Amino acid sequence: MGTYYIPRNYKGETRILYIFSIKSLITTAIGAGIGALFLFLFSALSLKTVGIVIMAIFAIIGYIIGAVKIPTIASIPVTKKIGGEPISEIIIRYIKFKKNRKIYTYYESNTKEEK
Repeated sequence: MGTYYIPRNYKGETRILYIFSIKSLITTAIGAGIGALFLFLFSALSLKTVGIVIMAIFAIIGYIIGAVKIPTIASIPVTKKIGGEPISEIIIRYIKFKKNRKIYTYYESNTKEEK
């Protein structure tokens, strides 16, 4: 048996500052923007440190949504179906499901043809 050259996967996401991909940087910025609204609100109430903490929490949540993938855990049935998918994809799919959900009503017809 001979050795074979296996090419690297160069199609991965580009990294910014080693931990941020473009998607995680954007979702972190969105989370920080939402947190900035709370920072502005709490600054008006002279509770700036509380506003900074809330802004950091929203930025961390944004980073988690953009960067973390759901692990596949064999003992949990839900993760068998969605294991390896990013959280952002799952959230987008859920929003599309809720937006386009149609309700179908089925009823049994009891009509018989009389002879």
